[in-house]
Amino acid sequence: MSLPILRDVRQRTIADLTDFAVAYWDGRKLRYAFLRDDGSGTLDEEFNLEDYEWEGWQNDFNAWIAHPKFAVRPEVTQWLNELPPFEEE
Repeated sequence: MSLPILRDVRQRTIADLTDFAVAYWDGRKLRYAFLRDDGSGTLDEEFNLEDYEWEGWQNDFNAWIAHPKFAVRPEVTQWLNELPPFEEE
């Protein structure tokens, strides 16, 4: 799934894709993360979307596409600050 719209929003903004998963643009590629299951709304860990079956999430993704929701979360800022600098290819 490609969300080029994330490149167009303020840096460090996330897309609230479902009630359990988000996506964000790290400046070079799209990254995905789960939300903690304690209801706090904080990020838990990153995951590779290719490891999951699209069919189970299709309705959630379709709902997001119809009505995109964005947020800013401090964890994303922290994670991005910890990434090594991008090297020129």
